[in-house]
Amino acid sequence: MRNAAGLPLILAARRALIAAACLLGSVNAASADGPDGDRIRRIVTDVIRPLMAENAIPGMAVGVVVGGRRHVVNLGVANKETGGTVTGETLFELGSVSKTFTATLAAYAQATGALSFSEAASKHLPALAGSAFDGISLLDLGTYTAGGLPLQFPDAVTSHDGMIAFYRGWRPRYAPGTHRLYANTSIGLFGFIAAASMRRPFGELLEGKLFPALGLSSTFVTVPPARMGDYAYGYAKDDKPVRVAPGMLDSEAYGIKTTAGDMLRFVEANIDPSGLDDMLGRAIRTTQTGYFKLGGMVQGLGWEMYADPADLDTLLAGNAAGVILEANPVVRLDPPLSPNPGMLLDKTGSTNGFGAYVAFVPAKRIGLVMLANRNYPIPNRVKAAHKILSALDGPTDAARAP
Repeated sequence: MRNAAGLPLILAARRALIAAACLLGSVNAASADGPDGDRIRRIVTDVIRPLMAENAIPGMAVGVVVGGRRHVVNLGVANKETGGTVTGETLFELGSVSKTFTATLAAYAQATGALSFSEAASKHLPALAGSAFDGISLLDLGTYTAGGLPLQFPDAVTSHDGMIAFYRGWRPRYAPGTHRLYANTSIGLFGFIAAASMRRPFGELLEGKLFPALGLSSTFVTVPPARMGDYAYGYAKDDKPVRVAPGMLDSEAYGIKTTAGDMLRFVEANIDPSGLDDMLGRAIRTTQTGYFKLGGMVQGLGWEMYADPADLDTLLAGNAAGVILEANPVVRLDPPLSPNPGMLLDKTGSTNGFGAYVAFVPAKRIGLVMLANRNYPIPNRVKAAHKILSALDGPTDAARAP
C-alpha cells in the first residue's frame, strides 16, 4: 500500500526537479562546438540564467549568429506541468516580432508591383473608399503614422464587417505622417491590404510562400497538429499556462510561432539577403529603410533601427513604454534613409505568456534571438541582449589565438 504522504512528496520532488530544470541548459546547434562555441555558450548562459531567475521565466531559447555560424542555447522547460525541456524544436510565440514578417510580405508585394507604399490605403480595400483612409498611405500604416490608430481593436470588433465598420468610423487625431503611435490596428491593416493586393489570404501567403522562400520549416501562423507537442506553454502573471487567443488581424500583428533556429535563419537573411530570390532580397532591404525618426530611433518597416554602436540608454529609450504606448511627434526622413549595414536593428514582441527580442547588426554579421515563455519586462530583455551583443562584438577565441 502507498503511504498517504507519498503522493505529496512525489509531487513536491517533481516540482523541485522542474524548478531545477529551469536553471539548467543545453546547447542545441550543429555549429556550437569547438572553443568559440564554448565561449558563446558561456556568454549566453552567464547572462540568461540570472535573467530567468529574476523574472521567473520557465524556459528560453537563445539563438546567436556570429561570423556566419549559428548557435542555439536552450534553457529550462517548455511546459511546467510535464517538465518537458526546451529543445531545438520548441515553438514560441513571437508576439509583435511577427510584424517583421508582415513588413517583409508587404515589401515583397511592392517589389512585385502588386502595390506601392505611396498609394492610399483604400485603393486595395474598396470598402474603405470615402473614409479617412483615402488620405492615409500604406507607408503611414506600416510605420504607425496614420494619425493615431489605437493599439488594439475595441472588444466589440470580432468580425470582418465589424473591422471595416471600425475603420470607416475612425477619425485621425493627427495629420498622417506627423505622429507615431504604435498600433496593431495600423500594421495589421497594412498586412491585410498587402495580402489583398496579392489576392490570397495572409496566412496562406506566409506559410505557402514567404516562409518556404526563407527556408523556415518550423515557423507557423497556425501550428499544425503534428507540431502541437512542440508548442510551448506561456505563463502569465497568475502563473497559469496560456497560449495566444484568436483576435482581429492577429496573424498580421502578433500571431507567428517559431523556433530559435528558424528565427536565426530569418536574421541571417536580414544580415545578408544576397542569396535570396531577387524580389525577396529587395523586399528585405526595403524593410530596413528608415522613414521616420523619433529620438535616437529610426522607424523602418517592422524593424526599429539605431546607429551602431548603440549604447544601452539609447536602446532603452527607443523601447520605453512612452514610445510604445503614447503618440510621439516624428521627423519624416526625406529622402528615406537607405538601408545601412552599420545600424543595429531590433524588435520586441509579447503575448500574455511569451516575451521575445531580436537584434542584429549586418555590418558585424552578429545577431541575437531571445525567446521566452513568460512576458517579462522589456527593459530586462534589452539589457540582457545588450550584454550578449557587446560580448559577441569582441574578438573570437580563434582571433585571439597566436
